[in-house]
Amino acid sequence: MQEHDLSFVRAEMVAAQAAPRRERGAGAWLRKNLFASVGDSILTVLGLLLVAYLIPPFVEWAFVNAQWTGTDRTFCATTAQGGMQPDGWSGACWAFVQAKFGQFMFGRYPLAERWRPILVAVMFVALLVPLLIPKVPRKGLNAVLFFFVFPVIAFVLLTGGWFGLPHVETPLWGGLLVTLVLSFVGIAVSLPLGIVLALGRRSKMPVVKLVCVIFIETVRGIPLVTVLFMASVMLPLFLPAGVTFDKLLRALIGVTLFAAAYMAEVVRGGLQAIPKGQYEGADSLGLGYWQKMVLVILPQALKLVIPGIVNTFIGMFKDTSLVYIISMFDLLGVVRQNFSDASWASAQTPISGLVFAALVFWLFCFGMSRYSMFMERRLDTGHR
Repeated sequence: MQEHDLSFVRAEMVAAQAAPRRERGAGAWLRKNLFASVGDSILTVLGLLLVAYLIPPFVEWAFVNAQWTGTDRTFCATTAQGGMQPDGWSGACWAFVQAKFGQFMFGRYPLAERWRPILVAVMFVALLVPLLIPKVPRKGLNAVLFFFVFPVIAFVLLTGGWFGLPHVETPLWGGLLVTLVLSFVGIAVSLPLGIVLALGRRSKMPVVKLVCVIFIETVRGIPLVTVLFMASVMLPLFLPAGVTFDKLLRALIGVTLFAAAYMAEVVRGGLQAIPKGQYEGADSLGLGYWQKMVLVILPQALKLVIPGIVNTFIGMFKDTSLVYIISMFDLLGVVRQNFSDASWASAQTPISGLVFAALVFWLFCFGMSRYSMFMERRLDTGHR
């Protein structure tokens, strides 16, 4: 047998070498992300010029010249306007935000009872955070507590009338409290309702499909303002004498149904993206309709449409400000309501309150967006 010369075969692996200097460090990141081409370089330079033009004046207005403390408008008005600031002064009036902060958070909720929404907020965070962290165990128990037990406890605490708690009418609710209540209920109810509507629209039963199509297309064809107006003003006209619904409940129903119609179309898009072989494979295993949907189809479909679902959630969170037209005051509504306070009437009061409201909305929407991106990366196992 002829012997082979193996002297050229390496007996051990070559030690890993560092990446070339050009491919690592801040310089490599800048070349790859900001200056990869002539077009990218031009856009980067234009972007930096725009930032340099906008940021310094905003920093000067929001921090350098801002008025942080005060008890009335004189602290934020110029001397020509009867205030303490020099003429030509231009800065944020954060004293207004500080003085009205309690109303921005709770509306006209009684001062002595504000510990109740604070306790609800603490419970909300304590149950939500473990539910969002994948490594935390007992997700089933956590979900039951968050979606079924927590709403009951929150309802009892916020409304009162039980266990010696004074009753607080919903017209007294306002601010961020109303925004979060509308958003939480809308998100928690619109997603499963949207899934049912999407399945109904794809159903082979003509009556079910027709009902779902009519509902979805009708709701999607009218603005949310109209839905809220109908729920608040027109609905009581069709009820028997003496029968009425709480205005907050009417708003909850309107927002939830409106979001569910859009959610149904998002979910339907995910269902249509699933290959036919997945349906046939589930049928070949002898699974029933609901077993097939719950165990095989929906997990894949919902994973595909996470961006659309979160986009609907974000839109609904911002649309809660429209309840202002039916005399309910969410965060933005309370901020606008306080512009009429004569003791704080100044040129800088409105813009300061609106910037504060915009920051709060942005923080919640940005948080939802970043978490959805995290879940996309975590669940994106089929395309790696």
